[in-house]
Amino acid sequence: MSRISVRGFAVASATAVTTVGAVVGVAAGSPAAASNDNFEATAADTTLLADIPAGQQAQVQTASLTQQADAQSAQASAAAKKSVEEAARVQAAEDAKAKKDAADKDKADKDAKARDLETQAASRSAARTDFAVKSSYSIADVQALARQIVPSGQFQCFSNIVNNESSWNFQATNSGSGAYGLVQALPGNKMASAGDDWQTNPATQIKWGLGYMNDRYGSPCGAWSFWQAHSWY
Repeated sequence: MSRISVRGFAVASATAVTTVGAVVGVAAGSPAAASNDNFEATAADTTLLADIPAGQQAQVQTASLTQQADAQSAQASAAAKKSVEEAARVQAAEDAKAKKDAADKDKADKDAKARDLETQAASRSAARTDFAVKSSYSIADVQALARQIVPSGQFQCFSNIVNNESSWNFQATNSGSGAYGLVQALPGNKMASAGDDWQTNPATQIKWGLGYMNDRYGSPCGAWSFWQAHSWY
């Protein structure tokens, strides 16, 4: 009969220690209650599988294999749990990003739509409003015209720019650059696209200025934000 060492079984399986200890006690004629600390040395040095009764060899082997299977199962479960947790974390991050992107796009679309509606309303208002030309205009007159042409939500921004550019003087001229009018168009004759009377009619200047701010900055408030950062627009 071949004699196979059971040291590997004894070391690998904590569960098998008690069983093997009992068996060693039988084989060596010593008490079955030998300590676990002494068992490994005894098993390594003196105990061979062939020395253990055949009926108990299967118990030793089964205990060791069961312990190994349990350890492997625990490792597999931990790895599977970690994998699931990582997948859930990645998915949550992707979902959060997708939700934020959708919210940002929705806001941008709503803002663009609001600007378009406001611009269209301003264009319709300017197109259908016909103002009688007067021989002279006070600042109050010019501001009243602007309130009729510029959308109410944009009037303050428009007014801020005009205050800084011309102090509401529709005949204001920059001697250095040649900029002219309420919004200091440069050159002034660009305002002819809104009317041939651009030099004498503040309503024409207001219409042109509003169109310029809408086209270039999206709105008078967009133009005012730029003006605040650069002192020109």
